Amino acid sequence: KQWYQRSVRKAVVSTQSTGVGCKRVIDYAVKIRVRPDALGVVTDGVKHSMNPFDENAIEEAVRMKQKKLVKEIVVASCGPTQSQETIRTALAMGADRGIHVEVPKGTEESLQPLAVAKIFAKLVEKEKPDVVILGKQAIDDDSNQTTQLLAGILNWPQGTMASVVEHSDGKLKITREVDGGLEDISVNLPAVISADLRLNEPRYATLPNIMKAKKKKIEKMSPEDLGVDVSPRIKVLKVVDPPVREAGDKVPDVATLMSKLKEKGHI
Repeated sequence: KQWYQRSVRKAVVSTQSTGVGCKRVIDYAVKIRVRPDALGVVTDGVKHSMNPFDENAIEEAVRMKQKKLVKEIVVASCGPTQSQETIRTALAMGADRGIHVEVPKGTEESLQPLAVAKIFAKLVEKEKPDVVILGKQAIDDDSNQTTQLLAGILNWPQGTMASVVEHSDGKLKITREVDGGLEDISVNLPAVISADLRLNEPRYATLPNIMKAKKKKIEKMSPEDLGVDVSPRIKVLKVVDPPVREAGDKVPDVATLMSKLKEKGHI
């Protein structure tokens, strides 16, 4: 599902590797339709692409490597066989190798943030990255939980909703986007970061890099290989379309507006 990290200044130390997560989601331009059984959305025959926030995470990792702040970028994704296409896109953007934690097709919707965080924690033990960068949230479930859960499991510092990431004196200085504005924090390495859309502008994969990505290694494994139970902890009872918005009324003057508001009980 996920793994990942705007502009970076001169660093005092370079990190060995960066782990980046990417998730295959229904494309943001597709109109979502609820399944007839009301237990999810229609995914068959629907265009999928990489989660937009994950594109920012991969772009940041690639920029770090270009500035020699990291030596290797490992991208990971949890999902069905088709998730390998998403990993190949990340490899074409500049990642070095991929890890695909495969789950049976049709079960990816029940793969919840806690299970993904546990999978990533096992991958961190195996790969030993200095920084893990994830997208802030996935646009399908909008959970915004995996980064925080992963940091908690690893007992690592976290910098969520990052719009600026800078290296300084072996630490990461992060500007976070919060409800009240911007917040600046400093975290020690190793750390987990989540990327906001304003962190950078993701690059397009060029044709030569797409061809090169086909030769890059993708390691396959299952949750069972990592000893992780991915059984859902939350049961979806029903999925419904949002209510249709009613058309507004035009009124000739303020007096009529006030009268209408009183009729509807708004004032």
